[in-house]
Amino acid sequence: MSTVELTARFRQALDYAAALHAGQRRKGSGAPYVAHLLGVAAIVLEHGATEDEAIAALLHDAVEDQGGAATLAVIRERFGPRVAGIVEGCTDADTVPKPPWQQRKEAHLAHLAAADAGVCLVATADKLYNLRTIVADYRAVGESIWPRFTAGKDGTLWYYREVARVLEQAWPGPLVEELARTVEQLERLVEDRG
Repeated sequence: MSTVELTARFRQALDYAAALHAGQRRKGSGAPYVAHLLGVAAIVLEHGATEDEAIAALLHDAVEDQGGAATLAVIRERFGPRVAGIVEGCTDADTVPKPPWQQRKEAHLAHLAAADAGVCLVATADKLYNLRTIVADYRAVGESIWPRFTAGKDGTLWYYREVARVLEQAWPGPLVEELARTVEQLERLVEDRG
């Protein structure tokens, strides 16, 4: 449980994140992308986040999806080096075009293996939120979910399995255990329908 007091910095970060991602939608549902950012922030706050970690949760996709290094510089200036460091640690690519998917994900996994607790918290919350969405969507639409993912079914399952494995070693705890259980839940659903 978090007892952190959220200040005007958090509200400023929420406004900034909402503006950055204003035209972006979630794959599948089409929900405004800010729903994902709010969900990740909620998870980190429920698991003892500092304000910097909660702000980083709101901004964790900003560099990757909305401007690369220039956006990271703005985050560093507006929200400080700790927030920028967490956001950078959660970013798997900051260039356009992005490197090939497999190469990018393997590099990110290697980075997570040595990441600090703030990066691990936000990354775990991000992956957990995504997995919960995938599980719900898979229940609703079954196998037709996979074309929305660059790596398809096999690559997506591999990636989330590896994220859980890496985080279990790097940052064990209840949130990572929940992530691992959610990966297993998705794999069972896929097996049952397969």
